[in-house]
Amino acid sequence: MAERDSPPGASLPRRGQGELEALVLSALRAAGPLTAVELQERLDGDLAYSTVMTILSRLLTKRAVTRERVGRAYLWRAAADVPGLAALRMRRVLDGQRDREAVLASFVSALSPHDERLLRDLLGSTGPPEAEG
Repeated sequence: MAERDSPPGASLPRRGQGELEALVLSALRAAGPLTAVELQERLDGDLAYSTVMTILSRLLTKRAVTRERVGRAYLWRAAADVPGLAALRMRRVLDGQRDREAVLASFVSALSPHDERLLRDLLGSTGPPEAEG
């Protein structure tokens, strides 16, 4: 299926899977529960129905969306926000590695000083209280 308003033979820039997932997830969060057809319309028809369904299926596997059967269709709901989706991706990569410590050490060593401070602050605010001595 050709993209809308494309001259014959023109190729449009491809969007990455993560970008499409974020687009779909943002639309669901903004609109609330939608069918795939309603979601496609909300996205101005820029994506083929089959593409919308593929993205929704991937997001369902990642537990970033839920679905509920209503008649012959499903109502799709966002279960995560865009930052949550990124965190799910990071967790999946980490879960796929044998040496979690090495992966985490490599990740932390590559952080900018600002991001490292942010991570330390986040860990400090969510971790168990440290014993004072």
